[in-house]
Amino acid sequence: MKFPENLPITARVIDIANAIDANQVIIVAGETGSGKTTQLPKICLAMGRAVDGYIGCTQPRRIAATSVAARVAEELETELGDVVGYKVRFNDRIKRSSYVKFMTDGILLAEIQGDPMLRGYDTIIIDEAHERSLNIDFLLGFLKQLVPVRPELRVIVSSATLETERFAMFFGGAPVIEVSGRTYPVDVLYRPPREDEADLADAVANTVNEITELDPRGDVLVFLPGEREIRESVSELEQRALPHTVVLPLYARLSAAEQQRVFQLLPQRRVVLATNVAETSLTIAAAAEGGAGDQRRRDLAHDPGDRVRRRRGGRPREPVQRADGRHAAPRRAGVEGERRSAQGPLRAHRQRGVLPALRGAGLHRATRAHRSGDQAGRARRRDPAHEGAPPRRHRDVPVPRPAPEAGRR
Repeated sequence: MKFPENLPITARVIDIANAIDANQVIIVAGETGSGKTTQLPKICLAMGRAVDGYIGCTQPRRIAATSVAARVAEELETELGDVVGYKVRFNDRIKRSSYVKFMTDGILLAEIQGDPMLRGYDTIIIDEAHERSLNIDFLLGFLKQLVPVRPELRVIVSSATLETERFAMFFGGAPVIEVSGRTYPVDVLYRPPREDEADLADAVANTVNEITELDPRGDVLVFLPGEREIRESVSELEQRALPHTVVLPLYARLSAAEQQRVFQLLPQRRVVLATNVAETSLTIAAAAEGGAGDQRRRDLAHDPGDRVRRRRGGRPREPVQRADGRHAAPRRAGVEGERRSAQGPLRAHRQRGVLPALRGAGLHRATRAHRSGDQAGRARRRDPAHEGAPPRRHRDVPVPRPAPEAGRR
């Protein structure tokens, strides 16, 4: 088994293997570009794991699962779907003879229903744990209860920016292995929006022009909150007609064929406008951080107008967060620094360094609308004025009618 010498994680391969052998749960923390996502499954495979089940590696997004699986299969010099495969929604490229299985965290959650003990796996890697989505939080809680029941199971929690002490305490003092930083240095330039810039799309287009002056040949990756901002920025950049440049959008709802255009080698310079799906799936020369994030936070009880925004296809935009003392924007700088020195991210934010802290777990960020509805329902049932009243039904749900008596039409 070969490990790339230019990746920082290669220097810790033996330490990680010994920790996996001696502990059921380990935590691997290191910045983006250290090689955790691609090399951790290979370390487990080199140890002789995947004998009694798959080496399962979860990713928060489909494009990350498919692209990383293809990369690991290429490093192992095997066909995708043979030794290494992936399973995402509507697409399954895994065999019974496979050893490494990449998948979204939602796929693993769905498999728990049919296999509560997860007997199909002997090693589970939870990657990108810093995102703390609902799926990741549920998986971490479930695995904590599963580990004492299955002593042969190994769990690896991996993240770019992670509160290692809290995670170690959660898993009963699990060992923490720190991996050194990025492969190449990244210059971080702060670029506040100008007064003459009408909107985010105008600021993005001007920032791309400024990056072009610094490096007219290198590709550019722009992080934006959502599809609407991507479409507006694409339109603005196409109007400016940058020479020898192709503008490519990248977000989860695009078809697989459209997403793969981003990974194709083109003679022109690429300007990729993406949501956070590009954090673990794309390496590029320079990045621009829009300075706002699309938060899946829907608190209808406190913000009734959010229901209207959701119907119009939008969600509240909030500033990029800090995570464990590091900004989310500099964490994305590792996307550029994986292959060579780079400039980025150029971040359109008025106050440098004034960023909100990480807003907690996905369970805490989830909507309280359902809880509010349940409380209202319980209060209604306790109300004496409603005693004996028939239960309320949705207008679209048909009211069941009694069956006709025998002999009657």
